[in-house]
Amino acid sequence: MLLKQLSVFLENKPGQLSEFVSVLAQNNIDLRALSIAEAQDYGVLRIIVDKPEQTQALLRAQDWICTVTDVLAVTVPDEPGSLTKLLQTLADKGISLAYTYAFLSGTAGKACIVLRVDDNAYAEKLLKDAGVLC
Repeated sequence: MLLKQLSVFLENKPGQLSEFVSVLAQNNIDLRALSIAEAQDYGVLRIIVDKPEQTQALLRAQDWICTVTDVLAVTVPDEPGSLTKLLQTLADKGISLAYTYAFLSGTAGKACIVLRVDDNAYAEKLLKDAGVLC
């Protein structure tokens, strides 16, 4: 399924993430997934929330630098080899993966994987056709 992901630039200093998630909580925004890629002075926080458009407007109003990207979220069996099969299916078709991260699905036996690829619809179709997805 396609999801809207927000990428937020955070200064790499104590308390920044705490402040950020407090802003979400104060505005009744549910954080569903989170990943941080760090650099020397800044980190890129990638989040999936229940209200992406509202969150983007809120963050911009408070001078947080953020962008919205469509990402592909897929559910795979929570068992050894599922990620290997998913990644190999994409590689076999020449699909480049910019980044990926995972989060708990809330359903026993299933794992959720977020993928950033050039063509979400094509990648999702390939994974479905290959029987990789739950």
